[in-house]
Amino acid sequence: MLAPIALSVMAGLVNNYSKGLSSGLTLRWLAEVLDVYGNTITASLMLAIVCVICSLLLGVPCAYALARTESRWARWFEQVLTLPVAVPGLATALALVLAYGQIRGFRQSFAFILVGHLVFTLPFMVRTVSAAFRRNELIALEEAARSLGASFIQRFMGVLVPAVLPAIVAASLMVFTLSVGEFNLTWMLHTPLTRTLPVGLADSYASMRIEIGSAYTLVFLLVILPVLWGLQWLGHLIEKHHGT
Repeated sequence: MLAPIALSVMAGLVNNYSKGLSSGLTLRWLAEVLDVYGNTITASLMLAIVCVICSLLLGVPCAYALARTESRWARWFEQVLTLPVAVPGLATALALVLAYGQIRGFRQSFAFILVGHLVFTLPFMVRTVSAAFRRNELIALEEAARSLGASFIQRFMGVLVPAVLPAIVAASLMVFTLSVGEFNLTWMLHTPLTRTLPVGLADSYASMRIEIGSAYTLVFLLVILPVLWGLQWLGHLIEKHHGT
């Protein structure tokens, strides 16, 4: 895995890929990528952050409801919720286009892509956090808080959410990663004015020389890896705090 990535990064830093390092090193391909596709970097990061926030607002309460409900309908709903993971992204995107494509302002905005990303990533948030809510010790802890007179909001925000915070951070990291790297669904939903990093990467590979496409890969890594490392560090810090 590392060898192809290293080769691609090297291709984005040489004057001519066919000649290799003998052609000399350069940063002009990076400058060209930032000039032509720089807006996709900000768009992807903001889209992924908003996707994480929306997944938290929708997914954590949904996860709790599924964890505490033994109804057959709840199990059915959980299975339906995971369908976008099994169905190809292009099929999901086509369904969204058919359903909402006539709403012109919505169709031409990043909100349309956000809806697609939420449909795809929400199951990962719900399943991860729901499994944490189902732990027996948390059920006993919630019952103890109820017996002491704590309201639902007090139990949920003051007892349960802090207890499953490591699972929430892990799910958020997964949602962020999937949103930033999602291509199939985004390619179908995007417009020329709403491109993201993966879509821009595909455009650069298809329409320009290999050096620019490889430089785009390097930009992708430079932007995404520090964010992922930061989230992983935060998750490790929270787990360590819970352990102590």
